[in-house]
Amino acid sequence: MKLATAALALSATFALIGCASAPTSPTAAAAATSAPQDTLWLDRLSWGATTPELQQLRRTGRAAWLDAQLQPKGVLPDAAQAQIQALGVSQQPMAAQVQQMEAQRKAADALTDDTAKAAAQKDYQQALTKLARDASGRALLNALYSPNQVQEQLTWFWFNHFNVHQYKANIRAMVGDYEQGLRERSLGRFRDLLGYTAHHPAMLRYLDNEQNAANRINENYARELLELHTLGIGGGYSQHDVQELARVLTGLGVNLTDNKPKLKPAQEAQYRRDGLMEFNPARHDFGDKQLLGTTIKGQGFAEVDQVLDLLARHPSTARFVSRKLAQYFVADEPPPALVERMAERWRQTDGRIADVMRTMIGSPEFEASLGRKFKDPTHYVVSAVRLAYADKVVLNTAPMIGWLYRLGQAPYNRQTPDGYALDENAWAGPGQMTTRFEIARAIGSGSAGLFKAEGEKQDRPAFPQLATPLYYEGIAPRLPAATQQALAAATSPQEWNTFLLASPDFMNR
Repeated sequence: MKLATAALALSATFALIGCASAPTSPTAAAAATSAPQDTLWLDRLSWGATTPELQQLRRTGRAAWLDAQLQPKGVLPDAAQAQIQALGVSQQPMAAQVQQMEAQRKAADALTDDTAKAAAQKDYQQALTKLARDASGRALLNALYSPNQVQEQLTWFWFNHFNVHQYKANIRAMVGDYEQGLRERSLGRFRDLLGYTAHHPAMLRYLDNEQNAANRINENYARELLELHTLGIGGGYSQHDVQELARVLTGLGVNLTDNKPKLKPAQEAQYRRDGLMEFNPARHDFGDKQLLGTTIKGQGFAEVDQVLDLLARHPSTARFVSRKLAQYFVADEPPPALVERMAERWRQTDGRIADVMRTMIGSPEFEASLGRKFKDPTHYVVSAVRLAYADKVVLNTAPMIGWLYRLGQAPYNRQTPDGYALDENAWAGPGQMTTRFEIARAIGSGSAGLFKAEGEKQDRPAFPQLATPLYYEGIAPRLPAATQQALAAATSPQEWNTFLLASPDFMNR
C-alpha cells in the first residue's frame, strides 16, 4: 500500500472511531475529557495502563482504586499463576533449595577427574542460573498481570533500594525468596523491610557480613546500611559510626548446613538461627558501642534490633527514603516541599509506606508530574507488553529478560549495592533508544517469542493489539501532531505498532 493511501486510511479509521465514541451527554463529555489524565495516572502507578484497568478506574474512581492498591488482596489470573507454580524456584523453600545446591557444588568439587569435574561444575552454575531466571520470570509475570500494581512497583523499588547482585557466590539461589519477602512487606513499615533484609542470607552474603567478626571487622554491610539503606550520604553519620555499627553486626552471618557451631556453655543462650541466617555469639563483639550519640550495650543479638529501630526512626532516614520514593514515582529531582511532607507523614506513622505513598499520590506535585517521568528499561519493556497484550497471558518471559539484559537493567544484575539509577540521564542515550526501537519493532511485528512456550518450535498466534479503547480514549487525544503524523504515515499495522511503541510519548509515564 502506498504511503498516502495508508495515511488516508488510518486517518479515516481515526475519524470513524472518534464519531463512534463521541460523548452524548455532559457527564460522558466530562469523563472523556479526564480519560487521558486518568491514563497517565495509571501509567505512573502501574507497570503501564491497560484497557481493563482504565475501565475499572473510570468505573470506581481514583480513590477506590488507590484504596485497593494500598491494601493489596487481588490474585493473579489462573494462567499466570499456573506458570509461576510450575517454576523450579517455586517448588521448595529457599533453605532446602540452597542446601541442595550446596550439596551439588561440593559433589562437583570433590571429583578428581578434571573433565568430569568441569562438567559437574558447569551443571551447578547452570542450575543456579536457572533458579535466578525462574525468579525473573515470576517477577515479570507479577508485573504484567498482578492486580496489585502499586505493590509490584514497590517490590522492584525495594529490591533496587536493598540491592543484591545475583552472581556473587550462590545468591542466584536466594534472590527469588529475597524478592518475595520484599513483596510481602512492600507497603508495611519500613522497619520491617529493614529487619527483613538485615537478616536475609542474600544480603549478609552479598555485603560480606558473614566475614564480620570480633577483632576481624568487615565494614561493608555497616557502611551501606547507613549510606544506602537508611540515613543516606549527609545523613549525619561519621566513619566512627560505620565502625561502631560494624561491631554491632559482628557474628551475624550465614550457615548453609544443619550443624550448629561449637559454643561455650555461657554462649549457648545467645545463639540464634532462622533458616540460613545465624547469629554466632562466639564471633560477636560484646563491648559497648557508641552509635549516632546513643550507647549500645553489649548484649548480643538484641543489639541488632536496637540499632535497626534507631536507624528506621531517624529523621534522616525519613527524608532520604521519602526522597528516593519521590524520585522513582514523581521526578528525577523531586520537589523538596513534597519530600518534606512525605517525611513528616513517615514520622507520624512510624514509617508506614502505604501512608507515605498516599501523601505523595494525593499531592498536586504528583498530578503535575504525570507524563513527564522517563521510563527506565523495565518500565519500558513491561508497559509495552502490557499495552500490546493487556490481560492475554504470555507463555514465555525469556524475550523480556533478554531485552532487559540488552538495555542494561536485567533483574538482580546490578553489581554495586547502590541499585540501578532512577533518573533519565542513565537511560536516554542514543544506544538505548536504538535498542528500544528494535524492541518496539519486535513486539509490534508479532509476538516476539512471548507466546512460544518452552519446548515448542513456533509461536502460538497472538498478534499485538495496540489500537484498543485505551489508545483511543487515553492516549490518542494527548499525542502531539508529530506523533500523529508519523502514525498516519505507517504502511502496515506492524509499522503502526512499532511507531507507537517507539514514539517519544511512549517513553514517558
